[in-house]
Amino acid sequence: MNDITERSQTHATFVVERTFHAPLDAVWHALSDNDARDQWFGGGPAFDVANKAHDFRVGGGGIEEGQWHGGPRSRFLSTYTDIVDRCRIVFTYDMWVDDKHLSTSLTTIAVEPDGDATLLTYTEQAVHFDGLDSVEGREEGTRGILDGLGAFLSKDAAHD
Repeated sequence: MNDITERSQTHATFVVERTFHAPLDAVWHALSDNDARDQWFGGGPAFDVANKAHDFRVGGGGIEEGQWHGGPRSRFLSTYTDIVDRCRIVFTYDMWVDDKHLSTSLTTIAVEPDGDATLLTYTEQAVHFDGLDSVEGREEGTRGILDGLGAFLSKDAAHD
């Protein structure tokens, strides 16, 4: 039974740009390879994963379900709608916390060479439901995930 009495929807868009000091091939590998992606994407050590899968192809997608230590259950479900090798990834995703649907998003990740580095532009267009989520919180979470990608790329480069 849903205990929300007031229904609302808030539409928002945000863009995060990051320059990674790694070649385009390394960034693309981190975004598209299941084993590499598992090392940086997700809730990290404060999140107990119950179900996780990733199928990087148009029509494929990802799921990550689990629980934050001492906190709520979370579910991320995505579908890839467009992939242009070493250029662009487009996907939709939905987020739930404790079985409440927080949001639906359309996300584009564009990558391009920037000298010896790679420029990544992350654009998210979302609808946030019933005051359960905010664009500010989502952007902060996205920045944290991209920090994880940057740390993975730095660690990976140190092993070359």
